[in-house]
Amino acid sequence: MNLDEGMVEYFRDIANEMISRFSISRAEAVARINERYHDAEISAYPDLMCHEFPEYWSYGLYYYPNESGRLPTGDEDDDEDFVLSTLRVRPAPPKDSSYWAPEA
Repeated sequence: MNLDEGMVEYFRDIANEMISRFSISRAEAVARINERYHDAEISAYPDLMCHEFPEYWSYGLYYYPNESGRLPTGDEDDDEDFVLSTLRVRPAPPKDSSYWAPEA
């Protein structure tokens, strides 16, 4: 993705949310973001997606929607009916895919 510095920071915030909420590695969080958004046309900061907090996007990158097609939003009031343990986790991209950054 070709991103300006503001959007790079926004995606870092999404990765940080996934790391803290789901106890995954930074590499996996970045791979999930890369897989989902590699072909997306993203404008300079603030892109339209910035109207949602990073935690909103992190849930969709990590979980499949529930039976009614909903995902948690990161808002405690909106999410009070969600039992995270009932949501199915999306598989991470294969480690040999180009979505994973090379080890530094």
